[in-house]
Amino acid sequence: MRRLLRGCEVVPFQEFDAHRAGSLLGKSGTKDVVDASVVAVAIRHHADVVSDDRDDILQLLAAARSKLAVIAV
Repeated sequence: MRRLLRGCEVVPFQEFDAHRAGSLLGKSGTKDVVDASVVAVAIRHHADVVSDDRDDILQLLAAARSKLAVIAV
């Protein structure tokens, strides 16, 4: 994890992100709060998402009408 974080910008999770995550859960019909939170922050920062849960992330991005990419790990 330390090596991964060296190449990342660590950003705070804000109240706005929590509201967007809740909205995304409602629109997408998914239930994973962590996935929705990651997508909310990624949208705010115009950043692609690295995840092993590609299908749920894509569903959340589609609900947000976002064209961000998902990088599968």
